[in-house]
Amino acid sequence: MRSFRQNLLIAYRFLVAKNRAMLMSLAGIVFGVAFFIFTQAQTSGFENFFIRTILGTNGTLRVQDEFQSTVNSMVVAAEEGQEGFEIPLREGRSYISGIRNPRQIIDALEEFTGVTGAAPVLRGGVEIASGFREVSGRVIGILPREYIEVSDLEHQMIYGSLRDFEQEPDGILVGNRLAERLEVMPGRFILLRHLGTTRRYRIAGIFETGIDVFDKTHVFVHLPEARRLLQRMERVSYIQVMTEDPDKAPATAAQMQYALHHSVASWQEREKSWLEVFRVLRISSGLSMSTIILIAGLGIFNTLAIIVMERSREIAILRSIGFSRRDIRNIFLYQGMLVYVAGTLIGFGLGAALTAIAESLPIRIRGIFSTDHFLVTWSPWHYVSAAVVAGIVVVIAALIPARRAARVEPGDVIRGTGG
Repeated sequence: MRSFRQNLLIAYRFLVAKNRAMLMSLAGIVFGVAFFIFTQAQTSGFENFFIRTILGTNGTLRVQDEFQSTVNSMVVAAEEGQEGFEIPLREGRSYISGIRNPRQIIDALEEFTGVTGAAPVLRGGVEIASGFREVSGRVIGILPREYIEVSDLEHQMIYGSLRDFEQEPDGILVGNRLAERLEVMPGRFILLRHLGTTRRYRIAGIFETGIDVFDKTHVFVHLPEARRLLQRMERVSYIQVMTEDPDKAPATAAQMQYALHHSVASWQEREKSWLEVFRVLRISSGLSMSTIILIAGLGIFNTLAIIVMERSREIAILRSIGFSRRDIRNIFLYQGMLVYVAGTLIGFGLGAALTAIAESLPIRIRGIFSTDHFLVTWSPWHYVSAAVVAGIVVVIAALIPARRAARVEPGDVIRGTGG
């Protein structure tokens, strides 16, 4: 068996003899790898921004309705000669809307590992009026100091400050899209109406969460004010919870629900439909870009197959001077490896350049979230995934011609019967 260096040198010489065809295949690998990295960075960027926005607005967990177990299981009677069995029933619960003792629940929540904050929230539908304009919206009653621990509201203020709101009992925070619709600014007054009750509030600040629907319809007031406006002096709608590790939210939610006898929803459960959309987009873009690499692989296969046919005499000579079948097979595999390594490395550079350029591009998006520039995520896994896909395609494309070359017999070539 010949040395790796010697086989690699022969592979390189065979390769440069078909430089035009191999350059086309190389270009396919380069662009396939680059666009794979770019599309994954872009899709992941928007997904991660959406997740950060959701967590910053709604927290990782939401403790909601109290439940009481009614029928937990159904017993099936035994037939003659058999034992009976019991079927658990998931729907054997009656729910009581809201939370009756929020302070006790919060104290219990703080005992769970990983919980960094919990805050009571009272929410309800209202009519919001300013001057001659009136729109439907939702009021959220909060305790500012506690709510800061479970949201990014402090950093979402674009006019005014949360400190001003905290010190102003009749203050109100308004979403930026809602402020545009009502044509109001900090310092102005607006009215909130609910079931015949009307209360007047001074705008202490304007916020932008990045969720267009939320910013268009929601306002924040102090929890005592929300109780008086909504006429709900005892219960709160839910408790918003923030945890150290958002990825573990479903497991934590299950533990809390069992211990507290309240419905607990993780952010993954609440946003399941949108997370599925992003997952499908990520897979779809990956498959689309993989087709470019696949086409490049077909080019490599075609080029190596031609080399095997055109270089059959050289292969026969190599076999006759002592090269083994394994050496011949490796020579052709090394040709694919050379194209793969060069194409992947250049593709890494081009993919990083495209990602950096896209990150600086201005783009205005308003919908499920708001952004004014392209969003990307820099992750080494995008590069690893692209390299793995390209590697699989190139190995398969090079393996068939390599095995065919290894079967060439010197005697058949000399007699003119070799294929």
